[in-house]
Amino acid sequence: MSELIEYKCPCCAGKLEFNSGTQNMKCPFCESEFDVETVQKYNEELAAASAANGQLEASAGGEWASGETNGMNVYHCQSCGAEIIADATTGASSCPYCDAPIVMSGTFSGDLKPDYIIPFKLDKKAAKNAYNKHLDGKKLLPKVFREENHIDEIKGVYVPVWLFDADADASMRYKAIKKKRWSDSSYNYVESSYYSVARAGSLSFENVPVDGSSKMPDDLMESIEPFDFKDAVEFKTAYLSGYLADKYDVSDKDSLPRANDRMKKSVSETFRQTVKNYDTVNTEVENINLQNGKVKYVLYPVWILNTTWQGNKYTFAMNGQTGRMVGNLPADKNTAIKYFCATAAISTAVLLGLSYLFGMM
Repeated sequence: MSELIEYKCPCCAGKLEFNSGTQNMKCPFCESEFDVETVQKYNEELAAASAANGQLEASAGGEWASGETNGMNVYHCQSCGAEIIADATTGASSCPYCDAPIVMSGTFSGDLKPDYIIPFKLDKKAAKNAYNKHLDGKKLLPKVFREENHIDEIKGVYVPVWLFDADADASMRYKAIKKKRWSDSSYNYVESSYYSVARAGSLSFENVPVDGSSKMPDDLMESIEPFDFKDAVEFKTAYLSGYLADKYDVSDKDSLPRANDRMKKSVSETFRQTVKNYDTVNTEVENINLQNGKVKYVLYPVWILNTTWQGNKYTFAMNGQTGRMVGNLPADKNTAIKYFCATAAISTAVLLGLSYLFGMM
Protein backbone atom coordinates (compact mmCIF):
# COMPACT_ATOMS: atom_id res chain seq x y z
CA MET A 1 0.00 0.00 0.00
CA SER A 2 1.30 3.46 -0.96
CA GLU A 3 1.68 6.23 1.61
CA LEU A 4 0.03 9.62 1.88
CA ILE A 5 1.62 12.85 3.01
CA GLU A 6 -0.39 15.10 5.32
CA TYR A 7 1.09 18.38 6.48
CA LYS A 8 0.40 18.82 10.19
CA CYS A 9 0.17 22.16 11.92
CA PRO A 10 3.04 22.45 14.46
CA CYS A 11 0.66 24.30 16.81
CA CYS A 12 -2.52 22.18 16.84
CA ALA A 13 -1.77 19.22 14.53
CA GLY A 14 -4.50 20.36 12.12
CA LYS A 15 -4.20 19.72 8.40
CA LEU A 16 -2.35 22.53 6.69
CA GLU A 17 -3.28 23.78 3.22
CA PHE A 18 -1.43 26.08 0.85
CA ASN A 19 -3.09 29.50 0.91
CA SER A 20 -2.96 31.28 -2.46
CA GLY A 21 -3.58 34.69 -0.90
CA THR A 22 -0.64 34.68 1.50
CA GLN A 23 1.51 32.15 -0.40
CA ASN A 24 2.00 30.33 2.92
CA MET A 25 0.72 27.15 4.54
CA LYS A 26 -2.31 27.93 6.72
CA CYS A 27 -4.15 25.96 9.37
CA PRO A 28 -7.96 26.27 9.03
CA PHE A 29 -8.37 25.47 12.73
CA CYS A 30 -5.99 27.74 14.66
CA GLU A 31 -5.29 30.01 11.66
CA SER A 32 -1.54 29.76 12.16
CA GLU A 33 0.59 30.39 9.07
CA PHE A 34 3.98 28.98 8.12
CA ASP A 35 6.19 29.35 5.07
CA VAL A 36 6.51 26.35 2.80
CA GLU A 37 10.16 25.68 3.69
CA THR A 38 9.37 25.44 7.41
CA VAL A 39 6.43 23.10 6.91
CA GLN A 40 8.36 20.88 4.50
CA LYS A 41 11.23 20.54 6.97
CA TYR A 42 8.88 19.93 9.91
CA ASN A 43 7.04 17.21 8.00
CA GLU A 44 10.29 15.50 7.01
CA GLU A 45 11.46 15.48 10.63
CA LEU A 46 8.16 13.93 11.77
CA ALA A 47 8.42 11.25 9.09
CA ALA A 48 12.01 10.47 10.06
CA ALA A 49 11.09 10.21 13.76
CA SER A 50 8.16 7.92 12.96
CA ALA A 51 10.37 5.65 10.86
CA ALA A 52 13.06 5.55 13.58
CA ASN A 53 10.46 4.47 16.15
CA GLY A 54 9.27 1.70 13.88
CA GLN A 55 5.66 2.88 13.95
CA LEU A 56 3.23 0.90 11.84
CA GLU A 57 -0.27 1.88 10.80
CA ALA A 58 -2.96 -0.77 10.81
CA SER A 59 -5.63 -0.94 8.15
CA ALA A 60 -8.99 -2.63 8.38
CA GLY A 61 -10.68 -4.81 5.78
CA GLY A 62 -9.61 -7.65 3.54
CA GLU A 63 -7.11 -7.76 0.70
CA TRP A 64 -7.91 -6.43 -2.74
CA ALA A 65 -8.65 -9.11 -5.30
CA SER A 66 -6.13 -9.83 -8.04
CA GLY A 67 -6.37 -7.22 -10.79
CA GLU A 68 -8.92 -5.13 -8.86
CA THR A 69 -6.60 -2.16 -8.55
CA ASN A 70 -4.91 -2.31 -11.96
CA GLY A 71 -4.08 1.24 -13.05
CA MET A 72 -4.96 2.47 -9.56
CA ASN A 73 -3.11 3.05 -6.30
CA VAL A 74 -4.42 2.27 -2.82
CA TYR A 75 -3.63 4.75 -0.04
CA HIS A 76 -4.19 4.81 3.73
CA CYS A 77 -5.51 8.09 5.17
CA GLN A 78 -3.46 9.03 8.23
CA SER A 79 -6.31 11.03 9.75
CA CYS A 80 -9.31 8.68 9.67
CA GLY A 81 -7.76 5.35 8.63
CA ALA A 82 -9.80 5.00 5.43
CA GLU A 83 -8.43 3.26 2.36
CA ILE A 84 -8.46 5.49 -0.70
CA ILE A 85 -8.26 4.31 -4.29
CA ALA A 86 -6.90 6.84 -6.78
CA ASP A 87 -5.86 6.88 -10.40
CA ALA A 88 -2.15 6.13 -10.81
CA THR A 89 -1.61 9.66 -12.16
CA THR A 90 -3.24 11.38 -9.14
CA GLY A 91 -0.66 13.24 -7.07
CA ALA A 92 -2.80 15.25 -4.66
CA SER A 93 -6.41 15.13 -3.55
CA SER A 94 -8.52 15.03 -0.39
CA CYS A 95 -9.86 12.13 1.63
CA PRO A 96 -13.50 11.48 0.60
CA TYR A 97 -14.34 10.54 4.19
CA CYS A 98 -12.71 13.18 6.41
CA ASP A 99 -11.82 15.72 3.67
CA ALA A 100 -8.21 15.91 4.83
CA PRO A 101 -5.88 17.38 2.16
CA ILE A 102 -3.47 14.65 1.07
CA VAL A 103 -0.44 14.30 -1.19
CA MET A 104 0.44 10.90 -2.65
CA SER A 105 4.03 9.94 -1.98
CA GLY A 106 6.01 8.63 -4.94
CA THR A 107 3.87 10.32 -7.59
CA PHE A 108 6.23 13.30 -7.71
CA SER A 109 9.51 11.74 -6.62
CA GLY A 110 12.64 10.59 -8.41
CA ASP A 111 12.42 10.97 -12.18
CA LEU A 112 8.74 11.97 -11.79
CA LYS A 113 9.56 15.05 -9.73
CA PRO A 114 8.67 18.33 -11.48
CA ASP A 115 11.42 20.88 -11.89
CA TYR A 116 9.16 23.81 -10.99
CA ILE A 117 5.67 24.72 -9.88
CA ILE A 118 3.69 27.94 -10.32
CA PRO A 119 1.68 28.23 -7.07
CA PHE A 120 -1.96 29.31 -7.14
CA LYS A 121 -2.35 33.07 -6.91
CA LEU A 122 -6.17 33.10 -6.98
CA ASP A 123 -8.60 31.20 -4.78
CA LYS A 124 -11.93 29.46 -5.29
CA LYS A 125 -13.90 32.67 -4.66
CA ALA A 126 -11.98 34.40 -7.45
CA ALA A 127 -12.78 31.49 -9.78
CA LYS A 128 -16.50 31.76 -9.05
CA ASN A 129 -16.45 35.54 -9.58
CA ALA A 130 -14.61 35.08 -12.88
CA TYR A 131 -17.23 32.56 -13.98
CA ASN A 132 -20.08 35.00 -13.23
CA LYS A 133 -18.24 37.78 -15.07
CA HIS A 134 -17.72 35.40 -18.00
CA LEU A 135 -21.51 35.20 -18.37
CA ASP A 136 -21.95 38.98 -18.49
CA GLY A 137 -22.51 40.64 -21.84
CA LYS A 138 -23.23 37.41 -23.73
CA LYS A 139 -26.15 38.54 -25.93
CA LEU A 140 -26.93 35.06 -27.27
CA LEU A 141 -26.87 33.35 -23.85
CA PRO A 142 -30.32 32.06 -22.82
CA LYS A 143 -31.72 34.35 -20.11
CA VAL A 144 -32.55 31.45 -17.80
CA PHE A 145 -29.05 29.95 -18.04
CA ARG A 146 -27.65 32.11 -15.25
CA GLU A 147 -30.64 31.32 -13.00
CA GLU A 148 -30.99 27.59 -13.71
CA ASN A 149 -27.38 26.61 -14.35
CA HIS A 150 -25.69 25.37 -11.19
CA ILE A 151 -22.01 24.84 -10.55
CA ASP A 152 -21.50 21.14 -9.80
CA GLU A 153 -17.94 21.54 -8.56
CA ILE A 154 -15.02 23.94 -8.46
CA LYS A 155 -11.62 22.35 -8.10
CA GLY A 156 -8.10 23.68 -8.13
CA VAL A 157 -5.85 21.40 -10.16
CA TYR A 158 -2.12 21.43 -10.78
CA VAL A 159 -1.79 20.39 -14.41
CA PRO A 160 1.48 18.78 -15.60
CA VAL A 161 3.07 20.77 -18.42
CA TRP A 162 6.23 20.31 -20.49
CA LEU A 163 8.10 23.53 -21.29
CA PHE A 164 10.30 23.40 -24.37
CA ASP A 165 13.22 25.65 -25.36
CA ALA A 166 14.68 25.69 -28.86
CA ASP A 167 16.46 27.81 -31.45
CA ALA A 168 14.94 28.18 -34.91
CA ASP A 169 16.74 28.95 -38.16
CA ALA A 170 14.41 29.78 -41.03
CA SER A 171 14.38 30.89 -44.64
CA MET A 172 11.21 31.90 -46.48
CA ARG A 173 10.25 32.98 -49.97
CA TYR A 174 6.99 34.68 -50.81
CA LYS A 175 5.21 35.58 -54.03
CA ALA A 176 3.87 39.11 -53.61
CA ILE A 177 1.76 41.33 -55.83
CA LYS A 178 1.30 45.09 -55.87
CA LYS A 179 -1.61 46.54 -57.79
CA LYS A 180 -1.93 50.06 -59.12
CA ARG A 181 -5.38 51.27 -60.18
CA TRP A 182 -6.48 54.35 -62.18
CA SER A 183 -9.18 55.42 -64.58
CA ASP A 184 -9.81 57.75 -67.48
CA SER A 185 -12.99 58.76 -69.23
CA SER A 186 -13.18 55.44 -71.08
CA TYR A 187 -11.53 52.70 -69.01
CA ASN A 188 -10.53 51.47 -65.55
CA TYR A 189 -6.94 50.20 -65.40
CA VAL A 190 -5.14 47.73 -63.09
CA GLU A 191 -1.37 47.27 -63.25
CA SER A 192 -0.02 44.23 -61.38
CA SER A 193 3.64 44.02 -60.38
CA TYR A 194 5.01 40.69 -59.18
CA TYR A 195 7.78 40.30 -56.61
CA SER A 196 9.78 37.46 -55.13
CA VAL A 197 10.37 38.35 -51.47
CA ALA A 198 12.94 36.48 -49.37
CA ARG A 199 13.35 36.40 -45.62
CA ALA A 200 15.91 34.58 -43.45
CA GLY A 201 16.86 34.71 -39.80
CA SER A 202 16.83 33.08 -36.38
CA LEU A 203 14.46 33.03 -33.42
CA SER A 204 14.84 31.60 -29.93
CA PHE A 205 12.00 30.09 -27.92
CA GLU A 206 11.73 29.66 -24.16
CA ASN A 207 9.07 27.84 -22.17
CA VAL A 208 6.77 26.79 -25.00
CA PRO A 209 4.10 24.83 -23.07
CA VAL A 210 2.49 21.51 -23.95
CA ASP A 211 -0.07 19.94 -21.64
CA GLY A 212 1.26 16.62 -20.28
CA SER A 213 -2.11 15.25 -19.11
CA SER A 214 -4.46 13.31 -21.38
CA LYS A 215 -7.32 14.30 -19.03
CA MET A 216 -6.96 18.01 -19.83
CA PRO A 217 -7.95 19.05 -23.37
CA ASP A 218 -5.04 20.79 -25.10
CA ASP A 219 -7.25 23.51 -26.58
CA LEU A 220 -8.65 24.35 -23.13
CA MET A 221 -5.16 24.70 -21.63
CA GLU A 222 -3.89 26.78 -24.54
CA SER A 223 -6.93 29.06 -24.30
CA ILE A 224 -6.02 30.18 -20.76
CA GLU A 225 -2.40 30.93 -21.62
CA PRO A 226 -0.10 32.64 -20.98
CA PHE A 227 1.30 31.65 -17.61
CA ASP A 228 4.14 33.85 -16.34
CA PHE A 229 7.17 31.70 -15.58
CA LYS A 230 8.70 34.42 -13.37
CA ASP A 231 6.41 33.18 -10.57
CA ALA A 232 7.70 29.60 -10.86
CA VAL A 233 9.48 28.21 -7.80
CA GLU A 234 11.37 25.03 -7.10
CA PHE A 235 8.90 22.18 -6.69
CA LYS A 236 7.91 21.13 -3.17
CA THR A 237 5.00 18.82 -2.37
CA ALA A 238 3.72 21.25 0.29
CA TYR A 239 2.37 23.50 -2.48
CA LEU A 240 -0.02 20.69 -3.46
CA SER A 241 -1.79 20.49 -0.09
CA GLY A 242 -5.43 21.49 -0.45
CA TYR A 243 -5.50 21.06 -4.23
CA LEU A 244 -5.75 18.28 -6.77
CA ALA A 245 -2.71 17.37 -8.83
CA ASP A 246 -1.88 14.96 -11.63
CA LYS A 247 1.45 13.67 -12.82
CA TYR A 248 2.02 13.53 -16.54
CA ASP A 249 0.74 10.59 -18.56
CA VAL A 250 1.90 12.07 -21.87
CA SER A 251 5.70 11.98 -22.00
CA ASP A 252 7.96 14.78 -23.17
CA LYS A 253 8.82 12.67 -26.22
CA ASP A 254 5.16 12.32 -27.15
CA SER A 255 4.59 16.03 -26.49
CA LEU A 256 7.49 17.14 -28.69
CA PRO A 257 5.58 17.12 -32.04
CA ARG A 258 2.98 19.54 -30.65
CA ALA A 259 5.73 21.81 -29.29
CA ASN A 260 7.45 21.75 -32.69
CA ASP A 261 4.18 22.63 -34.43
CA ARG A 262 3.60 25.58 -32.09
CA MET A 263 7.12 26.92 -32.59
CA LYS A 264 7.07 26.48 -36.38
CA LYS A 265 3.69 28.20 -36.60
CA SER A 266 5.05 31.11 -34.56
CA VAL A 267 8.13 31.38 -36.81
CA SER A 268 5.93 31.33 -39.90
CA GLU A 269 3.63 34.06 -38.57
CA THR A 270 6.52 36.23 -37.35
CA PHE A 271 8.32 36.16 -40.70
CA ARG A 272 5.08 36.69 -42.64
CA GLN A 273 4.36 39.87 -40.64
CA THR A 274 7.57 41.42 -41.99
CA VAL A 275 6.27 41.28 -45.58
CA LYS A 276 4.25 44.48 -45.83
CA ASN A 277 2.85 46.96 -48.35
CA TYR A 278 1.71 44.33 -50.85
CA ASP A 279 -1.85 43.62 -51.98
CA THR A 280 -1.45 39.84 -51.84
CA VAL A 281 1.27 37.61 -50.38
CA ASN A 282 1.55 33.84 -50.78
CA THR A 283 4.20 31.59 -49.27
CA GLU A 284 6.19 29.66 -51.87
CA VAL A 285 9.04 28.16 -49.83
CA GLU A 286 9.26 27.66 -46.07
CA ASN A 287 12.26 26.04 -44.38
CA ILE A 288 12.35 25.94 -40.58
CA ASN A 289 15.01 24.06 -38.63
CA LEU A 290 14.69 23.61 -34.84
CA GLN A 291 17.76 22.78 -32.75
CA ASN A 292 19.30 22.96 -29.26
CA GLY A 293 16.11 21.70 -27.66
CA LYS A 294 15.66 21.54 -23.88
CA VAL A 295 12.66 20.59 -21.74
CA LYS A 296 11.40 21.30 -18.21
CA TYR A 297 8.63 19.61 -16.23
CA VAL A 298 6.33 22.12 -14.48
CA LEU A 299 2.95 22.14 -12.72
CA TYR A 300 0.51 24.90 -13.74
CA PRO A 301 -2.38 26.12 -11.49
CA VAL A 302 -5.84 25.79 -13.06
CA TRP A 303 -9.35 26.17 -11.62
CA ILE A 304 -11.86 23.82 -13.26
CA LEU A 305 -15.60 24.56 -13.01
CA ASN A 306 -18.16 21.96 -14.10
CA THR A 307 -21.78 22.94 -14.56
CA THR A 308 -24.98 21.24 -15.73
CA TRP A 309 -27.92 22.79 -17.58
CA GLN A 310 -30.81 20.95 -19.24
CA GLY A 311 -28.92 17.68 -19.03
CA ASN A 312 -25.78 19.06 -20.73
CA LYS A 313 -22.36 19.41 -19.12
CA TYR A 314 -20.33 22.60 -19.49
CA THR A 315 -16.68 22.89 -18.47
CA PHE A 316 -14.88 26.16 -17.72
CA ALA A 317 -11.23 26.71 -16.92
CA MET A 318 -9.51 29.63 -15.21
CA ASN A 319 -5.81 30.40 -15.12
CA GLY A 320 -5.00 30.16 -11.39
CA GLN A 321 -2.24 32.74 -11.79
CA THR A 322 -3.78 35.44 -14.02
CA GLY A 323 -7.55 34.85 -13.75
CA ARG A 324 -8.16 34.33 -17.47
CA MET A 325 -11.43 32.36 -17.83
CA VAL A 326 -12.63 30.36 -20.84
CA GLY A 327 -15.49 27.97 -21.51
CA ASN A 328 -18.22 27.21 -24.02
CA LEU A 329 -21.73 28.56 -23.47
CA PRO A 330 -25.10 27.61 -25.01
CA ALA A 331 -26.81 29.98 -27.44
CA ASP A 332 -30.52 30.79 -27.50
CA LYS A 333 -31.69 29.90 -31.03
CA ASN A 334 -34.56 32.41 -31.08
CA THR A 335 -32.28 35.21 -29.90
CA ALA A 336 -29.65 34.21 -32.46
CA ILE A 337 -32.23 34.35 -35.28
CA LYS A 338 -33.48 37.76 -34.16
CA TYR A 339 -29.92 39.06 -33.84
CA PHE A 340 -29.06 37.77 -37.32
CA CYS A 341 -32.19 39.28 -38.85
CA ALA A 342 -31.54 42.65 -37.18
CA THR A 343 -27.94 42.66 -38.40
CA ALA A 344 -29.01 41.66 -41.91
CA ALA A 345 -31.67 44.42 -41.97
CA ILE A 346 -29.16 47.06 -40.95
CA SER A 347 -26.65 45.84 -43.55
CA THR A 348 -29.33 45.88 -46.25
CA ALA A 349 -30.40 49.41 -45.32
CA VAL A 350 -26.79 50.60 -45.49
CA LEU A 351 -26.26 49.01 -48.89
CA LEU A 352 -29.49 50.51 -50.26
CA GLY A 353 -28.48 53.91 -48.93
CA LEU A 354 -25.07 53.68 -50.59
CA SER A 355 -26.66 52.53 -53.87
CA TYR A 356 -29.01 55.50 -53.82
CA LEU A 357 -26.20 57.88 -52.97
CA PHE A 358 -23.95 56.68 -55.82
CA GLY A 359 -26.94 56.65 -58.15
CA MET A 360 -27.41 60.36 -57.52
CA MET A 361 -23.81 61.17 -58.40
